[in-house]
Amino acid sequence: MSSKNDPLDLHLIEMDMEVISPKIIEGPHSLNEWTHVLCNEEMPIFSNTALCIHDILNDDRKGAMELASVILQDPNLTVKLLKISNTPHYNPSRQKMVTVSRAIIMLGSEVIRELTLVCSFFESILSSINKQQANEEIAQAIHAAVHAKSIAMATNDKSPEEVFIATLLNHIGSISFWCFCGEQGESIQNLVSKGDCTREEAEKKVLGFKLTELGASLSKAWKLGSLVEESIKPNALSKNSRAGLVHLGYEITEALKEGIGSKKYETCIRKIEVLTKQSKQVIKEKLKINTSTASDIACQFGATDAAMLIQSHLNQTVDIEELSPIIDKKQLQFQISQDITSIISDQVDINLLLETVLEGIHRGIGMDRTIFSLLATDKQSLREKLSLGWRKEIYEDKVIFNLSETPPNLFFHALAGTHAFWAKPSDNEKLYTLRDINAIGKNECFMMPIFSNKTPIGLIYTDRGLSSQPLTKEDFDAFKYFTQQANIGLTIYRMQRS
Repeated sequence: MSSKNDPLDLHLIEMDMEVISPKIIEGPHSLNEWTHVLCNEEMPIFSNTALCIHDILNDDRKGAMELASVILQDPNLTVKLLKISNTPHYNPSRQKMVTVSRAIIMLGSEVIRELTLVCSFFESILSSINKQQANEEIAQAIHAAVHAKSIAMATNDKSPEEVFIATLLNHIGSISFWCFCGEQGESIQNLVSKGDCTREEAEKKVLGFKLTELGASLSKAWKLGSLVEESIKPNALSKNSRAGLVHLGYEITEALKEGIGSKKYETCIRKIEVLTKQSKQVIKEKLKINTSTASDIACQFGATDAAMLIQSHLNQTVDIEELSPIIDKKQLQFQISQDITSIISDQVDINLLLETVLEGIHRGIGMDRTIFSLLATDKQSLREKLSLGWRKEIYEDKVIFNLSETPPNLFFHALAGTHAFWAKPSDNEKLYTLRDINAIGKNECFMMPIFSNKTPIGLIYTDRGLSSQPLTKEDFDAFKYFTQQANIGLTIYRMQRS
C-alpha cells in the first residue's frame, strides 16, 4: 500500500480566532499537482492496477487470463475481491467461487473489472485510523451506491452494477483528498466551521479548485470509464439519465441525514416513485433495507468505520475478525482441485485450466512467485505466458528464462525431465548459472515440464524467493498434484481436438 500522511485530528477553531487568510500551506498547490501526487506518490498501486485493467479490456488480444494475472499480483486484493464476489449482493445464486478465473467466468469481465477497481481503491486509501471527514465521504459513497443500484434495477437498467460503481467512485476526488489532505484539509474544515462559506467555496479558497474537479481529473488519469466521468459532471450539465441515477443516490443519503418526513426525503420518494412506478410504502421499505445492505458492503470492503457511520442509529457492532478470515490452505487446495476436475470433465478450456492450476499453486500452497512459460520456437528460452507475484516495473514486460545445454542450467535440467523437480542451491549448485541467479536469485524452487503428446512445450516454476520461507515436502506434494492435473488436462484437450 502507498504511504500516508500522519493523521491529524480535525477540530473546531475557537470562535474568537481570526479567519484563516490565504497563505502558503504545505502540499500540492494546483489541480495538476494534486492529480500527480495522488496518482504517482500516494496511490501508485491503484494507478497501476486501474491502467493495466483498462489496457487489457481495451485490447482484443487479451482476455480473462491477463485480467486474472493483474488481480492475483496482490494477495490482499485477491482475497477481498473473492470475498465480495461471493456475497449475496453480487452472487445471488450462491455458487461458490474460490478462484479469480471462476469469478470472471461467472460474473463477467466487466463486473470483475469494476469490483477490482473499487477493492483496489479502498485498499489504497484505508488505514487503521482515517480522518473523520474521509470516513464520512466513504460512508456516503457506499450508501449512495446501494440506493442508486436499487433504483437502476427497478427501472430495468442495462447494467445496475455499472451504476453502482459509478456512484461509488463519483466522489473519488473528495475521498482521495481527505485521506491525504494534511494542512489544506484542516484549513477547509476551519473555514466551513466558521460559517463564512460553503464547502465548495472553502475548497476553492484553499485549493484554487473544487474537489469535484479533482474527481474529474483523477477519473481521466485513471481511465475509469464513461459513466464514472459523465456522472462527475454537475447534474445540470449531464443529459445522461443513468448519471441522474448516480446523483439521485447521493440526494437520498442527504435526505436521510435530514430525517424521514423532511422535505428532501419526500422529494426523493416522489422522484423514485416516478422512475420505478413503485408504491411509496415499497420504496420506503427498500430504503431501509438498502441502508443495512450498504453497511454490510462497507464491511466487506474493509471500511469498518464507514459501516458504523452508515448504521450508527442502529448501534451496529462490526466483527472485525470476519473481515480477514484465516485461509485454510488444505481447504483452498481442495476447492481449487474441484474446479480443476470440473474443467477437465467438460470440454477443456485450456486457458482456464492453466489459470486455475497456477492459482492453485500460488494461493493454495502459498508461494511468492509462480509462472507458466512456453518454450520458444528456437528452443533456446522459455517465455512467460502467465505469471503471478512477479515484480516488474512494467506489466507488459515478459519474464524470459535462458536454456543452456552445455553446461546444463536449472531450466534445461528441469525441462529435460519428466517429473517435478525440487531444486536446492545446496544440492544443485552447478545448475544455478549466473544468468539463472540474475533472473530468479539463488532460491529453492519447484519446477515441472508441461507436455503435449509427450513433448515438452513449457514449464511451471514457483518459489518463495521474496519471503525466503522454506519449502516443505507437503508443499512439493501439492505442487506435483496441481502440475499433474495440468498435464492430464492438456492430454484430454489434445484428444478432444483430434
